[in-house]
Amino acid sequence: MTNNILKFLFLLTIIHFTTIVKAQIDSDQQDKDAQYIKQIHNNILTEGMCYDWLTELTTDVGARLAGSEGSVKGVQFMEDLMNTLGFDKVWKQECKVNYWDRGDIEEVYLTYPKIQKLNALSLGNMIGTNGQLLEADILEVTSLDEVETLGNELVKGKIVFYNRPMDPTQIRTFNAYGGAVDQRVYGASKAAEYGAVAVLVRSMTTRQDDIPHTGTSVYAEGIKQIPAISISTNDANLLSDLLKKEKVRVSIRNNAKPMGERVSHSVIGEIKGSEFPNEIILVGGHLDSWDVGAGAHDDGAGCVHSLQVIKTLLDMGYQPKHTIRCVMFQNEENGLAGGREYARISNENGEYHLAALESDSGGFVPRGFSFDGHAEVLKPFYRHVSQWLPLLESYGLQFSTGGSGADISPLKSQKGLLIGLRPDSQRYFDYHHTDIDRIEAVNKRELELGAAAMTSLIYLIDKYGLK
Repeated sequence: MTNNILKFLFLLTIIHFTTIVKAQIDSDQQDKDAQYIKQIHNNILTEGMCYDWLTELTTDVGARLAGSEGSVKGVQFMEDLMNTLGFDKVWKQECKVNYWDRGDIEEVYLTYPKIQKLNALSLGNMIGTNGQLLEADILEVTSLDEVETLGNELVKGKIVFYNRPMDPTQIRTFNAYGGAVDQRVYGASKAAEYGAVAVLVRSMTTRQDDIPHTGTSVYAEGIKQIPAISISTNDANLLSDLLKKEKVRVSIRNNAKPMGERVSHSVIGEIKGSEFPNEIILVGGHLDSWDVGAGAHDDGAGCVHSLQVIKTLLDMGYQPKHTIRCVMFQNEENGLAGGREYARISNENGEYHLAALESDSGGFVPRGFSFDGHAEVLKPFYRHVSQWLPLLESYGLQFSTGGSGADISPLKSQKGLLIGLRPDSQRYFDYHHTDIDRIEAVNKRELELGAAAMTSLIYLIDKYGLK
């Protein structure tokens, strides 16, 4: 009996000692990781190039609507830049995009009860009036369902005016956007179904100003195609106030039109992993933008964030265990052709993406990351990455589930972890899809902090994996 007690006590001592040693090792390793993450931030905040690259992209290249001449210039700019950064391989991946042209005429006038020009932008993928003047009475609605309720008798022959604001009580403005954008995307076809001749749509922003926002719209199959134009929030308020008192009439004239398919390219660079070359960690953004402004926040910021991740790791002498691939996706704005084609080819080649991180929410102060993935893997992967949160909380970063990025979403079937950078969203929709989305709207330090946050997470995933 005494011998058994002694053996038991000895075993407890060994277990206790082992636990202490392991805890000390874990603590030492955590300290090393904290120091490395601090070095990442120091490097980017003192030597980062992402703001300079974004300045060149938005100034020298400018707007980059998929299929346009600007897009071709953007692809060449990015390929040339990536060839200077030390990738093992850089290549272009072809995709077919539906090119749309805004045209050179774009006018919306209030014609009754007074004459006043409105601030307007044609919505992407929509037809125009072929340069002819189209004038009709305005019918204000706040939803697609309201168009159905009003029916042909009240809608036919009218210009339907969708005027549902983004919900200002939503703290995360992307939620407010999601709650309002259906009227921009599907409003034209719903109105045409009941005989409307055109639609005007309130711009997708919480800000009250004179700046119109463009964005994609789609036509339903079998429904007559009619023009669709966005107007500024101030002008939307003006129309709504006038309609409370009397009839309002508006004229529109534009010559926007779809131009058919064109060949374009995503741009890809990779560094082969030393231990797990067949497991890919992707970081990326989308290279295309709308044809107004210069796509600084949407999504030039995401592109240069991703390039800065690669440059920083290489500059610090880090040797990745996994293959790290940087992808500048094409055609996110009006078709997602680049993301779909990338996933198709990746699946065809039997590739596995352990993780994919996309930045497509602007170059503002980073607040954290959102994680998504196949139902079979999301919970265990999220539990695993959550152990790193103490290393990142001091930089103002938090973790959540519930989304990643549009371009990487087609990779979900590979059962890797999909991640979205989540910057502060309060000002994003001030600039989203507008002529003022230019380098002047981007703060250098905020942009660099986003790149540092991404680099830190990529470092942890590469070093420790997800299991």
